[in-house]
Amino acid sequence: MKHESTYRVPYADTDQMKVVYYANYFIYFERSRTDMLRDLGVSYREMEERGFILPVAEAHCKYKNPAKYDDLLTFRSWVSELRGVQLTVTTEVWREDTLLVVGEVKLACVNAEHKLTRLPDFFVEACKSVMVEPEGGA
Repeated sequence: MKHESTYRVPYADTDQMKVVYYANYFIYFERSRTDMLRDLGVSYREMEERGFILPVAEAHCKYKNPAKYDDLLTFRSWVSELRGVQLTVTTEVWREDTLLVVGEVKLACVNAEHKLTRLPDFFVEACKSVMVEPEGGA
């Protein structure tokens, strides 16, 4: 199942061409990922309180169509990989029926001493409901 949330583009997110500035999509990915995890009952705050941090290890974005000021965007996010110390979240940004952007963010799990550590069981279990296997199989 994919998690959905919405966001209306404020003027501050746009550039001189009156489209969303390209780097803001990475902020959108974080916004969507944070909302998804919170809705699953495992907020970043809870993870940090339990001694786990999820820094970004890698991020990619493919731009297909521009978003503009006042567009109502739909973020669709899901876990596309979950293993060991790594979590990958894929996010699509839509305006109605038009796909605008597809992004992928890989997160590593580290402990309070910033050492790589396995994703905790409570987190893995919570993420299973938004796990979507890649099309065409592995």
